[in-house]
Amino acid sequence: MKKRVTGIGGLFFKTKNPETTKQWYKQHLGLPVDEYGCTFWWKDENGKKCSTQWSPFKEDTNYFSPSEKEFMINFRVENLVALLKALKTEGVTIVGEMQEFDYGKFAWIIDPEGNKIELWEPIDSAFL
Repeated sequence: MKKRVTGIGGLFFKTKNPETTKQWYKQHLGLPVDEYGCTFWWKDENGKKCSTQWSPFKEDTNYFSPSEKEFMINFRVENLVALLKALKTEGVTIVGEMQEFDYGKFAWIIDPEGNKIELWEPIDSAFL
């Protein structure tokens, strides 16, 4: 297997009021927010256009479960199927089943501290 993680795909966190939080970041930091938060575009070492998502979630979201933490990191990965196979062999806890969408494949794992980690094999061209 080549690379595992290729970058940060997103930073997700819980907040009392996602709309107020997004507007604060828009007003004071200039983030171009939309309904999901803010997408940062960048190019990888090969010049390929990539994205990283910043998203506030309602504080009562179950999306981070079973973790009880207030945040979740999304890592961009190169080959999710192969990575999941390797992680399973290594004894890493995998949460649920891999899901596929027009913009990529997703899976979730738990780190030793109980943090839920989202793994994303992106299709960045789906956003262009």
